[in-house]
Amino acid sequence: MGFIKKTTNFLLYDIWRKTGEEFGKWKRFCYLTLRSIVITIRGFFDNNINTRANALTYSIMFAIVPILALVLAIAKGFGFEHIIEQKLYESFLGQLGAVPTIMGFVERYLETAQGGAFLGIGILVLLWSVYSFFNNIESSFNTIWQVKAPRSYTRQITTYLSIVLLIPVLIVVSTGVSIFFNTATAGSQFFEAMAPLKEFAIKLTPFLTCWLIFSWMYWAIPNTKVGAWAAFIPGILVGTLFQLLQMLSFYLVALLTRSSIVYGAFAALPLILTWLHLSCLFILSGAELSFAIQNNEDFDYDTDLRNISRRYKDYVTLFITYTIVTRFANGETPQNAHEIARENRLPQRLVNQLLSRLVDTQVVRETFIEGNTECAYVPSRDINTITVGSVIESIERQGNELFLNNPTPEREQFWQKYETLRQSPSDMNQILIKDFLA
Repeated sequence: MGFIKKTTNFLLYDIWRKTGEEFGKWKRFCYLTLRSIVITIRGFFDNNINTRANALTYSIMFAIVPILALVLAIAKGFGFEHIIEQKLYESFLGQLGAVPTIMGFVERYLETAQGGAFLGIGILVLLWSVYSFFNNIESSFNTIWQVKAPRSYTRQITTYLSIVLLIPVLIVVSTGVSIFFNTATAGSQFFEAMAPLKEFAIKLTPFLTCWLIFSWMYWAIPNTKVGAWAAFIPGILVGTLFQLLQMLSFYLVALLTRSSIVYGAFAALPLILTWLHLSCLFILSGAELSFAIQNNEDFDYDTDLRNISRRYKDYVTLFITYTIVTRFANGETPQNAHEIARENRLPQRLVNQLLSRLVDTQVVRETFIEGNTECAYVPSRDINTITVGSVIESIERQGNELFLNNPTPEREQFWQKYETLRQSPSDMNQILIKDFLA
């Protein structure tokens, strides 16, 4: 029981109270990795990832034909549509024998788009279906990344098209690499001697393709700046899981014979839904991991910040105001939020929250320094008028007041007395609450 209690306390409190700077490189790596895993697991439940994966699976079922139609249309333009079809037959869908049916839908969809009753309507419907699907993914990613504003329509279209273009290109490149290794071995003693390496390279190529595709998704889709490692690490993990799921597909196909007893001709449908649902779970969990890796430092003292007292928050607010005002008074370069947090050893998330409050209450304001993309902070008024009391009062007055209608005489009297006593806090300590209106 003692070990369980210590482990629980460590995961709930100690892991967030220690910053990575307190350790050496190896310990810091292990420590930050553990924190990233905990943040990812917690985000999985806080953001209802399983429910979002269900919704995304439903969206894919409607969008799979338009997406394949667009990918094949692009592939036909470059003359390698047969490669895309071959990859489909090698996938889980091919194992279930669903590719001919899907390709039939795709061909009819393209024919309708090219020769619809109204010129161009079919193409617009195709593009809108693809756009809606990727927009759903971006919405899920933005929720995970706590990004409130979506990107502009122009950026959405360019980003989504770049992903659609990237997928067939990477598939063709990976196929070309496999063909190169297979053909080069036959006429070269060097490649024949390197046969084990060749086999490894052929098996690695599909993994590399998935790694690049998922890494690109984690880097490009969220409407925020994602670091290279924050995109590449989950891209490798999710790409590997996706390929392992592909390798296990023949086990799932073996279940088809058992499922056919219950579902008959629709036996493949529950297996396809399961495969899509697991894929969506992998993708969204990778987005959670990407967020955790990039924002690991923002979770310093996370459990304590959830229960921070008002007095302690006011203390940190006043200290941040003090650092901004003194730097301005000394003629020093203004600092951004990250610099304030790092120099004063404060949690990044708390600094962001309190700076936002100080900006809203017009104690400080944002400014941009040439050559720096992040905004810095300076006093918003004469520093000789910024007193401790004025800062506290600005914070206390933030928000709506006097919105309660039809006050009773006693409540109105209480408010007037309270406002009077606020001017002399020492008097408040002398009055019992039962004698407040006496």
